[in-house]
Amino acid sequence: MENFYDAILDALIDVFKMMPILFLAYLLVSYLSHDHNHKFSGFLSKKKRTSVLYASFLGCVPQCGFSSVIADLYSRQKVTLGTLVAVFVATSDEAIPIMIATPSQILNMLLLIGIKIVLALLWGYGIDLIVELFSKIKRKKLDNTTASENKISHIENDHALNHELSEKHHEHHIHECGHIHSDTCDEHCHHDEQCCVDNIFLDAFKHTMEIAIYIFVATFIINLLINYFTLDIFTTILSDNVIIQILIACVVGLIPNCASSVLLVELFTVGALSFPALVAGLSTGAGVGLIILMTRNKNILKNLGILLLQFGIGVVSGLIIYGIFAISGFML
Repeated sequence: MENFYDAILDALIDVFKMMPILFLAYLLVSYLSHDHNHKFSGFLSKKKRTSVLYASFLGCVPQCGFSSVIADLYSRQKVTLGTLVAVFVATSDEAIPIMIATPSQILNMLLLIGIKIVLALLWGYGIDLIVELFSKIKRKKLDNTTASENKISHIENDHALNHELSEKHHEHHIHECGHIHSDTCDEHCHHDEQCCVDNIFLDAFKHTMEIAIYIFVATFIINLLINYFTLDIFTTILSDNVIIQILIACVVGLIPNCASSVLLVELFTVGALSFPALVAGLSTGAGVGLIILMTRNKNILKNLGILLLQFGIGVVSGLIIYGIFAISGFML
């Protein structure tokens, strides 16, 4: 029982040390991300040439608010697939605040952010280039179709456009914070006056408490395992093979919940997960952004394709970082 109580005490101490920094970080994020006038959404959808660049940097903002709103924009064909992939790769969800709150991890955090931005840019622009090439091939095939087929196509497009316009005023939007509200919201919508969308302090406190619980549970379990089995055995359970770690981390990263990023960081902090595997797992996960994509985009096959693409990107990214570290002799 002594190991059990020690694990609880250590977890509580770690959480209380982190909470002030977590609250300040989430307060800043809440202030920046809430956009009731849709300025960010409108700006990003109009800047398709540079949207990958913006998404790569915005994805590094803690939480998954920006991945959520870009997933919504993609489902409405406002941004490119490369932009969606870029923000998903760049998103680290709750990993950054946790690493900020741990002084010994600051350098690792800066390296992680830098690597993820580079990966997001490469994958985002690369995918957009591939999509553009396929689009040109498709356009050439369409040019060879008959006039009647083109006429039918135009009629169908007109019907689709009219249908979209007829439902426009009923459309729901997703704020950069991930909260869903109706554009027709009025005094009868019954939303709480103290909704966290309107109160950034309440929103920051809510996120801080949620993540504090996740951190406590993850830290308690890891501490308990370390106390009972020692770190060496725990590391062996996860596997000493970095490639297997990368595959496992990518599967964990696909879980659409901030707990996955918390778990990955905690495992890395105790030395049970390598840095390439951490990069892979955090590049695969996009938090709530994946849920938004699945619910807002009605093309199930396309959603599954994006999910598999995201997993593949995470694995390849982790292997690339592992290869670079192995060649340079750089170890973390």
